[in-house]
Amino acid sequence: MKSKWFVMASIVLAVLVSSIDSTITNTTVPHIVKELGGFELYAWSFVAYMITSTVLTPIAGRLSDIFGRKKVFATGIAVFLIGSTLCGSADTMLQLVLFRAVQGIGAGIMNPFPAIIAGDLLTVEKRGTVQALFSGMWGISAVIAPLLGAVFVEYASWRWIFYVNIPVCLLALLLLIPYKEKYEPKRAQIDYWGAALFTGSISLLLLLTVVETNLVIYAAGGIILLIGFVAWERKHPSPLIPMTLFRNRNVAWMIANSFLACASLFGTSSYVPLFMQEVGGYSLFESGLPLLGEAIGWMLVSVPAGRWVIKYGYRKLLIYGNALLVGCGILAVFLNENSGFWYVFSFMFVEGLAFGLIFTVTTIGAQELVGPHQKGISTSMQFFSRNIGAAVGTTLMGAFLTKAPETMTGIHQLLMYGFWMTLIAFVSCLFIQSVRAVRTEERAM
Repeated sequence: MKSKWFVMASIVLAVLVSSIDSTITNTTVPHIVKELGGFELYAWSFVAYMITSTVLTPIAGRLSDIFGRKKVFATGIAVFLIGSTLCGSADTMLQLVLFRAVQGIGAGIMNPFPAIIAGDLLTVEKRGTVQALFSGMWGISAVIAPLLGAVFVEYASWRWIFYVNIPVCLLALLLLIPYKEKYEPKRAQIDYWGAALFTGSISLLLLLTVVETNLVIYAAGGIILLIGFVAWERKHPSPLIPMTLFRNRNVAWMIANSFLACASLFGTSSYVPLFMQEVGGYSLFESGLPLLGEAIGWMLVSVPAGRWVIKYGYRKLLIYGNALLVGCGILAVFLNENSGFWYVFSFMFVEGLAFGLIFTVTTIGAQELVGPHQKGISTSMQFFSRNIGAAVGTTLMGAFLTKAPETMTGIHQLLMYGFWMTLIAFVSCLFIQSVRAVRTEERAM
């Protein structure tokens, strides 16, 4: 039983470093560029991390089904540690971009494991509580990480935003040693070509969210490789992403709903601080506080969601969650120059309620509606669809903002886009069938 708490502590530390490093560079890259040069690579320090972490998530989930959770999770922590060390020692922006890609690989491998391992160890009722903790850490990190980065730059060196990960990762690896997993991996042939085609196609398609030239070439290349990937997967005896997964109607529609929900309003957390600063006149610190409203709402519904799934079923809860998201979209549309701090805090709170319910229910569904040897890939596909949806939504919102004549006009347009997307997301959840989760026994360690 003790090893359960060791592995949960290891997961908490992994989530901590991964969540902080996804945003800590937001305030520090301008300073890093001044020291290292290479301003033309400014955006790629974020893009490299985003692409590799997104692409590796479903691959890691599938590998965990084949080789077991502990080995793959430990590999992710080790790669993230190596990437952090390399980032801290970078002497040029090109090196930093390449090393951020390595760090992103580690983060992509680690990201789905809190949900996967919790699904192996904990009852359905308790998973909501654990996921609330992890989700809350992501929300809080979004606020404190940029401030922490500023502190390192001001009082030490920007290199410490990466070096600080080293002792945390080492401790996470040590805590993982006593873990004796009960899951019996199903050995299978590794789908190398499938992984290569998948990585190439998704990388090219994600580049559409950041590049401004050769869009047709990237789109065509990504689509061709994606078609090749699907064709290859249908023939492979042990596919990276089993196509049979999408024959499960509820799992497929949950993946679609996660994508659409994230494509709607998930990106608002990137633009709310801008609204608070540019339109509301709030300070850097004050502009990030409404994001805590999202974290609070998220945790409030995530904790009891495990019990609710057993009592009410997936469909009803996802309808409620998507209805809350539509309500959040309505509040967002009425945002204006006179909207004060508490109005913004309130609609972010409602957004947190919506995403907390949608994410927790779809994660539990991804685990309970498939067999044990598809639990890893099913869970990671949920994370993958959310990441892709968030990337698409954030990019489209950014396009509305940059093309608008003034900030408030752009904010209104991007929030109007988000509202209409919430309606599409709501329709998608109606195709999920009425099924309830079954009460499970807690796994002894």
